[in-house]
Amino acid sequence: MPAIGVVLFPGFQIMNLAPLTVFEFANLERGDAFYDVTFLSEAGGLIRTSIGLVIETEPFSGRRFDTVLVVGSIQVAPSAPGLIDRLRETAATARRVAATCTGAFLLAEAGLLDGRKAATHWAHARALRRLHPSVMVDDDRIFVSDGNVWTSAGMTAGIDLALALVEDDLGAGMSKGIARKLVVYHRRTGGQSQFSALLDLQPRSDRIQKVLAYARGNLRNALSVEELAEAARLSPRQFSRIFREETGQSPAKAVENLRLDAARTMLEDGRHSLDTVAQETGFADRERMRRAFLRAFGQPPQVIKRNARHHEAVPIT
Repeated sequence: MPAIGVVLFPGFQIMNLAPLTVFEFANLERGDAFYDVTFLSEAGGLIRTSIGLVIETEPFSGRRFDTVLVVGSIQVAPSAPGLIDRLRETAATARRVAATCTGAFLLAEAGLLDGRKAATHWAHARALRRLHPSVMVDDDRIFVSDGNVWTSAGMTAGIDLALALVEDDLGAGMSKGIARKLVVYHRRTGGQSQFSALLDLQPRSDRIQKVLAYARGNLRNALSVEELAEAARLSPRQFSRIFREETGQSPAKAVENLRLDAARTMLEDGRHSLDTVAQETGFADRERMRRAFLRAFGQPPQVIKRNARHHEAVPIT
């Protein structure tokens, strides 16, 4: 029975516990208590989350865990030296170590990320790089595994990490079944970007939001200014002015970013040819898509597709 020790500390963010549902459902799918989850803290007792929920924990006791999972917090601050010492000791006997969100900072403080690749919430990646220069921070990945150390980006990315851990233990079929039960995408590859074109735009008005939804659902169309303006029920000139005011981008640039977002997702999924991706996302041909990818990502679509395939094919130990 793989024992999972979840390391908590005062003020941690409760979303970091969402990945534990993946292990719970693995037990339900198997019909036995395959995973045994224990909450740990430096001194044991009640630990309060950032929103006020209180959780009972056990103190570190020298018990050996298969997996040690460290949670994160909204505000990053130096950890208690005692906690870092206990974490370092417990991790030394674990088969693997993982951290969600800013939990990577605790792993770094314990020296567990020295010389390793690691992910964290994009908003804190620069700080992790500055405070711990020996860590190779990847500020764009959903999750990263380097040897027996796994780290994820912020918030829901921890669920992707947990699904990957279950897949590592029990196979892709189990992980896929759990994802379906949880109604989540199965599963975003570790190489998938944390960023979304729609999130970057964030228009203020419902009118422009509806236009973006229209564009996202009709990427095969030309999506000219005239077509988008008609969807917004505005003149092309008025639409272009309002669109730029609300999003900070021209309609043409926003449409290209939406196409890139969709194309990258399809490439990372790995089931589509380059020609199909180009057609489905409105680039029309591979060469136009290649030029757009080079401008945006500095690498052609073939490289992104190959990297995603490599991530899925190579077993992680």
